[in-house]
Amino acid sequence: MAHPQTAPVLVADIGGTNTRVALADGTMVRAETVTKFRNAEYPSLDKVLRTYLERVGGTVSGACVALAGPTRDGVGSLTNLDWRMDEALLRDATGAAHVALLNDLVAQGYALGDIAPGALTPVIARPAPARTETCLMIGIGTGFNAAAVLHTPGGRHVCPSEAGHANLPVRTERELRLCRFVETAHGFPAVEDVLSGRGIERVHAFLAADPDRAVPPAAEIMARAAAGDRHALDTLELFIGLMGTVAGNLSLIHLPFGGVYLVGGVARAMGPYLEQMSFAEAFANKGRFAGFMRQFPVWLLEDDFAALTGCAAYLAQGAHHGAGSPTS
Repeated sequence: MAHPQTAPVLVADIGGTNTRVALADGTMVRAETVTKFRNAEYPSLDKVLRTYLERVGGTVSGACVALAGPTRDGVGSLTNLDWRMDEALLRDATGAAHVALLNDLVAQGYALGDIAPGALTPVIARPAPARTETCLMIGIGTGFNAAAVLHTPGGRHVCPSEAGHANLPVRTERELRLCRFVETAHGFPAVEDVLSGRGIERVHAFLAADPDRAVPPAAEIMARAAAGDRHALDTLELFIGLMGTVAGNLSLIHLPFGGVYLVGGVARAMGPYLEQMSFAEAFANKGRFAGFMRQFPVWLLEDDFAALTGCAAYLAQGAHHGAGSPTS
């Protein structure tokens, strides 16, 4: 199918519960076209995409989908969603010549450079870095992950990982006891077992005086913290301390002089508490490298459309280089 050069691209962001789909021109997402679909109401991704295109009409020149799970060789998967997701399906469902499937955090990495300044809240302020410096995305939501963003002569390159499944770091006796507490979930104390939505609940249970007491959901723990509940605030303080430690560890590995970007619903929920609960101190607490850590600015990214923007930017980068598929 031939597409006019002015045809928009289709971008989508698949979560465990909802999928958001939109049209974009270049790197600009058309906000008025963003539509949310409940995954449980559709049997497959192609049905969602076909339904969307029937509603908006017209054709698209490209399609890029971000999902909260690993992708490789044009195939992706979600732990809690039994949908087939691959690039062949995207072509069939959209008729687009240029298609791509990205991890959602990788997609947000491609959005850097197209994020509105008002969507970035400084957590650790530093002088503005050069745009060519390495950046680091750290996503904390339903799960945990990180992705380095490199600036190369061929364009932006975002490196996927599964950082949430690395060992939870241990520096104190209490943190060791926390590791032993959370490893009962599957025999291994992973970063994601604490630094995630369900991790908030596990930390709250770990700190409970009565281990048999029912654990409230993460949203309720956050509400109790906002109301001044001491147990909830202690939960957030331990969570944020580990959040700073892990972010600092990842920064030493990737050297993100271009900045660390905290993204995801849990990261945003922690935003009001990061300063008072010493995130910056935990981030920089690296012994003789504490001074070195002061070179890394940290921002909280508060843009719900970042993954959609990143999908558009990924396709635009490929178009700029004249390739059927962007550098990835």
